[in-house]
Amino acid sequence: MNSAAILDTLERASEACADPAPLIYQRLFGAYPHLESLFVMDRDGGVRGSMLETCFNIIFGLLKGSETSRFLISAGRMQHEGYGVPDGEFDVMFAAMRDTFRELSGSGWTLEAEAAWADLLSEIAAIK
Repeated sequence: MNSAAILDTLERASEACADPAPLIYQRLFGAYPHLESLFVMDRDGGVRGSMLETCFNIIFGLLKGSETSRFLISAGRMQHEGYGVPDGEFDVMFAAMRDTFRELSGSGWTLEAEAAWADLLSEIAAIK
């Protein structure tokens, strides 16, 4: 996996938008509207913020080869099943992040970035 390409996309996105969380969740809920109801009690955005922070930590950990990130993904899959999120939908948050960063990067999004994110999403999907 091309870690440098992924980190570059995160840097480009942060330069374009100080807080991508609203854009990421707008994309997520646009594609999967039923997931928004899971956040009905999250009136101040704290749960969404915490979940996004965990996703970033997982990504950074995977880029470093951390086994902790693999554990967090496995545990997250089981936890989210309890919320009614089927295993096949667990990964959509990471895809929403990628798609948002692609949009924020504009012409700075490269074929290398696309391939690196495809590798990362495949790795996440393979962790059970």
